[in-house]
Amino acid sequence: MTPPSALVVGETRFPFHDLDNMGPHVEAALGDAADVTRSTERDDLVSLSGYDLVVDYLTDSTLTGPQRAGLTDFVARGGGYLGIHCAADLTSVGDGDGGLDHRREPVPELRELVGGHFLDHPQQSTFGVEIVDAHPVTEGVDSFDVFDEPYEVEVDDDVCVLARMDHPDLPAYPVVWTRPYGDSRVCYASLGHTEEAFAHDEYRKLLRNAVGWVVDA
Repeated sequence: MTPPSALVVGETRFPFHDLDNMGPHVEAALGDAADVTRSTERDDLVSLSGYDLVVDYLTDSTLTGPQRAGLTDFVARGGGYLGIHCAADLTSVGDGDGGLDHRREPVPELRELVGGHFLDHPQQSTFGVEIVDAHPVTEGVDSFDVFDEPYEVEVDDDVCVLARMDHPDLPAYPVVWTRPYGDSRVCYASLGHTEEAFAHDEYRKLLRNAVGWVVDA
């Protein structure tokens, strides 16, 4: 069976979440579940013909109108969407010096697509990820501990939360959730700042399940 074709889109403007560095780890985590093309060209979102899903690893979600419409229309018409880690940072923009300014409201179209957004994060640490719902995305995935950047997030009431954070200093923030969008499916997973997260067997199983689920709408 031919695996679905996935565009993994990210950027190289920041020393963190750099697709040149992290892209191979994203690709290894997805494994044989997808035929991956990596890109830092946001204009690739304008026309997504030939792809079955988009794997979003963008940090600064500033998109032009055509880029934003290309992505949301693709998903609404049946293309899959898997957001990883920084994809939920819908409030930050690059400051021009390799950093971020957290100074805007989430872009409404992207906030609706993802179903939630990043608020803040403490320093990287080891914390638990507790599977809280049986779902095709979590099939065969056990709760696990991981070293990563814990994301504090806000989510819509109507998303289906599949995993929550077990952190000694934070509430049980959602880590993985799904939602329908138009004729397709969306999955978001907040892990993915560290190589350790992408190398974790349980997270790899979850991401590979997510690929299959979002394209099987």
